[in-house]
Amino acid sequence: MLVRDYTVPGRLQDSMLYSIHAGGKRLRPILLMATAQAFRVPVEKVMGVASALEMVHTYSLIHDDLPAMDDDDLRRGKPTNHKRFDEATAILAGDALLTLSSQVITEDAALSDAERVFLVRELTKASGARGMVEGQMQDMLSEGTQVSLETLENIHRNKTGQLLRFSILAGTYLGGASERVMEEMTEMAEALGLLFQIQDDILDITGDSEVIGKPAGSDVGNHKSTYPQLLGLEGAIAQKDKYVHKAQQALKNAGVEGTTLSELIHYLSTRDH
Repeated sequence: MLVRDYTVPGRLQDSMLYSIHAGGKRLRPILLMATAQAFRVPVEKVMGVASALEMVHTYSLIHDDLPAMDDDDLRRGKPTNHKRFDEATAILAGDALLTLSSQVITEDAALSDAERVFLVRELTKASGARGMVEGQMQDMLSEGTQVSLETLENIHRNKTGQLLRFSILAGTYLGGASERVMEEMTEMAEALGLLFQIQDDILDITGDSEVIGKPAGSDVGNHKSTYPQLLGLEGAIAQKDKYVHKAQQALKNAGVEGTTLSELIHYLSTRDH
């Protein structure tokens, strides 16, 4: 794993590797690689980007779990990073993973200079003050309040959807897609991010903690607004199905229907963890 190549042995490295190696779906790298495959991008061209993307996602999980934020004790079926180490180490491990992600891309010999600039720019936008971090801020501010469906979807477009969107757009861009195809894949990615979050909310009330790898009902316990809370369980399922259709239609419009991406849309909308 690249983390070992860019760090020195010690407590910080141990903390970074603890969360990187904690399992999970590796969804974002998988989406990136599936998109690259659909657009015939050589696998060696996306491996470094996929690793960098997982570093950003892992950093966000480490920080989200902290007592000052979601205050979770369990992640991917194991004690969260700050429980295994301590809060200060967890913060530093997250910081290190975030900054390392840009270094990995800028030093990737498989990419051209233009590709490096595009990917670093888009990844930092997706994870930054108008992306994932803003979504987390909105999510925290909404705790204990009744938000509208529009506000809830805006939160999740940023907090969850931005990195998923990057996964799709990075693979599409590296495949040399036209502007029209990029627009269709953007539509697909935004729908995918929302259907993923709706299923996550459904699992929060119907799932098994042992299966989903975190305490069931944690969103309710943290007084967070969810799709089932706003729409009811059946309404949330109907909303999810709307986005499934939208995502599949966008794939068709982009000319990549029937690929692994289609299978991933189905999986993400029916998963049990």
